[in-house]
Amino acid sequence: MRVSAVLALGVSMALPATAAHADDRGGNGSVTTVQQGDTDSDKGTISATSGVRFDKADNGKGSSTGPLTPVGTWRPPACWNAPKYSPAQLKAEDEPTWAQQSVGADWATQRRDYYVNGHPYTDFNAANADKGSWWGWYIDKAQIGDPASLSCMGQEFWVDKGDPPPPEKKNAVTPEILAQLAYAAILIPQGTANTSPAGAQTVNLPTWVWLDGKQFHPVSVTAYVPGYGITATTTARPVSVHLDPGTPDATVFPASGDCPMDAGGQVGTPYTAGGKGGPPCGVTYLRSTNTTGPYHLKATVTWHISWTGTGQPTPKDLPEGTFGSPQDVTVREIQTINR
Repeated sequence: MRVSAVLALGVSMALPATAAHADDRGGNGSVTTVQQGDTDSDKGTISATSGVRFDKADNGKGSSTGPLTPVGTWRPPACWNAPKYSPAQLKAEDEPTWAQQSVGADWATQRRDYYVNGHPYTDFNAANADKGSWWGWYIDKAQIGDPASLSCMGQEFWVDKGDPPPPEKKNAVTPEILAQLAYAAILIPQGTANTSPAGAQTVNLPTWVWLDGKQFHPVSVTAYVPGYGITATTTARPVSVHLDPGTPDATVFPASGDCPMDAGGQVGTPYTAGGKGGPPCGVTYLRSTNTTGPYHLKATVTWHISWTGTGQPTPKDLPEGTFGSPQDVTVREIQTINR
């Protein structure tokens, strides 16, 4: 099989659109199928993509959410094998391709022999259409070009529902692969930090920083393969916040910059009149921004990631993820002020 032909097919193939399809998680859900690697957070809580379905009912919602940045070099799978075609779908995809001279006569003959002429399948295994699916390869759109994305390519293979994929298919989806794909689909709150006083800050006077606990709560995504009994739920929980004032000319509270988070997700304390001492989470700027332009204050939230799934009832960790969105802070030179 020629790699160029395989790559051309693998990147362009996608599951056909399906609406109101019954799934393994109870009843009919509104299902939207999208190209592999795309996100579909605004298209319903049950979605299908990349040969896998995602239940996003407990995911972050709204325009102020976004993906996590994994700590370190970890990335979700560059490619994977998962259900892709019914017999009729594979037939409609393959037969026109075989007729093209560019694919090579030997390759087309081998495919026809394998899928149609009984070595080992007849008519794309149409007689068993209700018993399973043809599994194929998917590539993470964000990782096209990475050599790792080519490791899943090969001839489609048949898997009966309820059966595991052949053990030699190392890239076939497992609960752990599903957990990693669910990780990539997680959306977390990305609100900005509150400061007091609001607006411009003052040199040598503390700025109180806090984040509302209502926006920091656990979120999760479940990935599963209908009919095959493979599922995984990945959960992100906020655990800490690191404060970066955006300049070395500042003192942070606490000195480590690591602001504590209480059980309700609240970080820091809003300033109240008459408050004394430094804030539990905050910064004192030592130089104005008159000549430098605004400082970029950044509160980075770290999220602990774990998953459970088929054969894994005890939570198992994945690399932590972070999010921090810089916000401009202007600092004035006035030395004293009454709050």
